[in-house]
Amino acid sequence: MYNIRFHPAAETEYLEAYQWYEERLEGLGQRFSHAVEKQISLISKKPEQYQLKKRDCRESKVEVFPYIIVFKMYPERNEILITAIFHTSRKPVKKFRK
Repeated sequence: MYNIRFHPAAETEYLEAYQWYEERLEGLGQRFSHAVEKQISLISKKPEQYQLKKRDCRESKVEVFPYIIVFKMYPERNEILITAIFHTSRKPVKKFRK
């Protein structure tokens, strides 16, 4: 199992999405958070199963919600860096951070 670390911008995206859903309907933010955490748990166990995309990044779809988790693997450090919690309606080129 890999250790998970968030890029500061990804953490901000995550928190803003949580707040947006919670403001729309009490408890929906919690459901969003649960879906993201479940997917991150799956990523941490077998990150190599996700297809390699641009800039050494991989992507994983969040169930039910229109979000993708973008991440990089660092096997030598046993670490995964979450680079974006990306809403799928945004411009795709913006999901790959350096």
